[in-house]
Amino acid sequence: ATLCFQAFLQMCNLPIRVICRANAEYMSPSGKLPFIHVGNQVVSELGPIVQFVKAKGHSLSDGLDEVQKAEMKAYMELVNNMLLTAELYLQWCDDVTVEEITHPRYGSPYPWPLNRILSYQKQWEVRRKMKAIGWAGKTLEQVLEDVDQCCHALSQRLGTQPYFFNKHPTELDALVFGHLFTILTTQLITDELSEKVKNYSNLTAFCRRIEQQYFEGHEKDSSTIAAPSSKRSLLR
Repeated sequence: ATLCFQAFLQMCNLPIRVICRANAEYMSPSGKLPFIHVGNQVVSELGPIVQFVKAKGHSLSDGLDEVQKAEMKAYMELVNNMLLTAELYLQWCDDVTVEEITHPRYGSPYPWPLNRILSYQKQWEVRRKMKAIGWAGKTLEQVLEDVDQCCHALSQRLGTQPYFFNKHPTELDALVFGHLFTILTTQLITDELSEKVKNYSNLTAFCRRIEQQYFEGHEKDSSTIAAPSSKRSLLR
């Protein structure tokens, strides 16, 4: 979600300083990331941040008609309901991944036993959410099939266009890039999730294009948004 937010602000050509904090979740007014601090205002999560930025006169979707805006929102819901949920499932509901990667990664900023306490608390929260939305009983194979269906729909909508609505990026492009880039570059126990995305060449090309246009080289300018780590780059 944080990378979606970074891509969105970069597409809006808005400067931002990214600061990493171990307790970022607890600083957010909603308890969720990302959040921005502008003057005396703190706004969290991508949707409210998009609305906040729009109120300040910056929007990526003003050029769309009402039908296109409705279509864009529908695809954004698809991404949030499928890709985001699948990422959370794999990180917090696959037992091997949880023990070998998620717990050590999530708890790394904290001393023992706080690192384990906070990790188990987060795991309980995510699994409670999965149960509420009917994902708790899904197998990994079913989750991967959901991801494949989502990627197929996105690939069909993108086609050969540079962006989902032809020549200019919208909030959908920022959202899709953030999640696909994360899936493609985050090391997990299994590569099955990233392989689902790699099956769609136009989606991987889309991620490389946005990385090149909006992130590559910006790490040298500390007044602008931070670029993805070179260790996570898709560029070859």
